[in-house]
Amino acid sequence: MNDEEDSSLREGTTTRESLREGTTTRETGPGTRDPGVTALPGREGTDSGVTALPGRTERGPRGSAAPGREQEVLERIERVRRRKARVREDRITLAHGAGGKATHTLIEAVFLEAFRNPLLEPLEDGAVVDGLAFTTDSYVVTPLFFPGGDIGDLAVNGTVNDLAMCGARPRYLSAAFIVEEGFPVADLRRITASMAAAARAAEVWIVTGDTKVVENGKADGCYITTSGVGTVERPIRLSAAAARPGDVVIVSGPIGEHGVTVMLARGELDIQADLASDTAPLNTLTGRLLDACGDGQVRCLRDATRGGVATVVNEIAVASKVAVVLEEDAIPVCPAVRGACELLGIDPLYVACEGRMVAVVAQRSAEAALAALRSHPLGSEAAVIGRIGDDPPGLVLLKTSFGGTRIVDLLVGDPLPRIC
Repeated sequence: MNDEEDSSLREGTTTRESLREGTTTRETGPGTRDPGVTALPGREGTDSGVTALPGRTERGPRGSAAPGREQEVLERIERVRRRKARVREDRITLAHGAGGKATHTLIEAVFLEAFRNPLLEPLEDGAVVDGLAFTTDSYVVTPLFFPGGDIGDLAVNGTVNDLAMCGARPRYLSAAFIVEEGFPVADLRRITASMAAAARAAEVWIVTGDTKVVENGKADGCYITTSGVGTVERPIRLSAAAARPGDVVIVSGPIGEHGVTVMLARGELDIQADLASDTAPLNTLTGRLLDACGDGQVRCLRDATRGGVATVVNEIAVASKVAVVLEEDAIPVCPAVRGACELLGIDPLYVACEGRMVAVVAQRSAEAALAALRSHPLGSEAAVIGRIGDDPPGLVLLKTSFGGTRIVDLLVGDPLPRIC
């Protein structure tokens, strides 16, 4: 494969230069596509990271894909994925913090390379050691206050949720603040009051912390880092590597509400929508799910934060060496989020949530899992959105509303920076 093809595959594009004869989408002018491939609403002329899959494209009744093209492209993608991660940029970009391809490359090529050990290598939401789960997260959201929440409850809920995704009962948090000189004390009180309320709701204690102040102009108001410890009280081991063919993929509710809410709260877009962040602690929801399913029936739990549901299912597909097949019509998206995403050319699958999780559950426990989730206020709109298959391993496929199938790759770039 030449460097041009390598770059196109890494970036998830489908231009004339990308896959040569294996491509199923070609440029025919600004904002247009090959008539044989129907674009999803709101994605015309955009690079959403969703790539048409040769041999499974949305063609008219007379169209057909050339035999063998699908396998050729899949083999090329697999060759690229097997290559050692390498950061090509000389400096960090916003994309390195978006949770997509650039983030994964940075983690593998820099952090994992330096800190490699058996507990870190799985790259789960937290580490589980001797019955204790441990995690940490930093929060740089802008604006600090937005409909439905603020940086304070986000910092508590996000770390509580990472512990919950390990199957743990969250117990204790630390909180570290970097505050800019000149930041209003009233705003800091508002943030800490929100953190206290969120901690009470999640039944955790904030037991230690740190504060640093930097010169005016050296930060953007306030940044928070929280770490958490929880106890694993069930004989389970949840992992992105545990998914098996036949399992079902469940999402706990409508996706994308947090990311779109924060984006609109910045006031940079002339779009009005009745939306609020979905930020919430999920520990009681995960507890109910795990209680309802037998041992080993819940394979994996992930909260769909940066990079959205698309990133989560890609991580599962790669770690488990399975295919994930999603049904577009089954994915819950509220009308306000769908409308905003269509106007902006953003795919809701890539938009962050802060109170939604993805669960991979054994087929025989799917009904029990759905019933348990729907009995909880935070899971009342839970839905099965896909299934685990065995081929092609490591890829996510989306069966679209138009009857076609597409590859859903990791996010490219950062359409929504600093949303958590």
